[in-house]
Amino acid sequence: MTNEMLAQNANYALASAAFVITVAMLCYALYLAQAVPVRERESTHSRVPATVGGGSADGETPTSDEGSVPAETPVRARKVAGIAGSLSWLGAGLLLLSCVFRGLAVDRFPLGNLFEFSIAGAFFAMVTFCVASTRRDLRWLGVFVTAFAALLLMVASTAWYVEADELVPSLKSYWLPIHVTVATLSVGIFAVGAIVSGLYLLSDRQVGGERFWRKLPPAPTLEKFSYSLHIIGFPLWTFTLIAGAIWAREAWGAYWNWDPKEVWTFIIWTVYAAYLHARATKNTPRRTANWIALAGFACIVINYTVVNFYFIGQHSYAQ
Repeated sequence: MTNEMLAQNANYALASAAFVITVAMLCYALYLAQAVPVRERESTHSRVPATVGGGSADGETPTSDEGSVPAETPVRARKVAGIAGSLSWLGAGLLLLSCVFRGLAVDRFPLGNLFEFSIAGAFFAMVTFCVASTRRDLRWLGVFVTAFAALLLMVASTAWYVEADELVPSLKSYWLPIHVTVATLSVGIFAVGAIVSGLYLLSDRQVGGERFWRKLPPAPTLEKFSYSLHIIGFPLWTFTLIAGAIWAREAWGAYWNWDPKEVWTFIIWTVYAAYLHARATKNTPRRTANWIALAGFACIVINYTVVNFYFIGQHSYAQ
C-alpha cells in the first residue's frame, strides 16, 4: 500500500534536486565563461604565472594527466565554481533522498521502472562527477555533467513519470537491488565517460574556436580520463550481464531467452569490449576508439528508450 505523503515528499525532493542541479549548471557555465584561457602550447607554458588548483614552486603550469586546468582564473570565478561544487553535492543528496522516499512509500527498492531508473542514473552520474572532483580539478567538466543530469531529470519527470506503486511479481526478488543497482551505477559512469569522450573528439579538432578549448585540459588528458572512467564501468556492466542471466534462470527457467533487453545488454557489452580492445591496440587511432565508446553509450540510450517502449518482451514491465 502506497504512503501518499512519502511519495509526495519524493517528488518534492526530485523537484528540488532538479532546481539545485540547474543552478549548479549555470554557476559552472559562469565559471567557464570567466576562466582566462592561458593554456598555451609548449612554447608559451613558461609564461603562465599561476594555475587553478595549485602550481609548481617556480610558478609554471603543470600539464599532468590529473585533469587540472592550466588557467589563471579570477577570484570571482573560483568562488562561483566553489558554489557550483557545493550545489552538485547537494543535488546528488536530494536525488538520493528522492529515491529513499519513493522506496519507503511503497516498501520496495526504488528501481522498478524507467522513471526510477532514470532518477538513479542521474544520481550516479552526479556522484561519479563529485567523487572524481575530489581527486582532480574537474570544474571545467561541471557544466556538461550537470546539463546532462538536468536534461535527464526533465525528461524523466515529464515523459517517463509514473506514480509510486507495487512491483510486478517478476521483480520481487533479491536480485533487483543487486542487478539493477549495478546496472544503474555503470550507466552513470558511462554517461560521464561519454561526455569526456565527446569533449576529446571536439577538442582534438578544436570545434568552436581555440580560445574555448584552452580552458579545458589538453586532448590527450581528456582521452586518458575518459578511458579511466570506461575501465571502471566495463566490469560493472559485465557483472550486470552475468547477474541478469542468473536472475533470468530463477525467474524464467533459462539463462538466456533472446529477450530484446537481454540482446541489447549483450550488444552494449560487446561495443564497450570493442572500445577497450581498440584502446589497447597501438595501431588504432584514439579518435576511432572514442567513437566506439560513444557508440556504446548510444546503445545504452537505445536500450532504455526504444527497446523499452517499442519492443515487446519479458522486460516490458520496465515501462
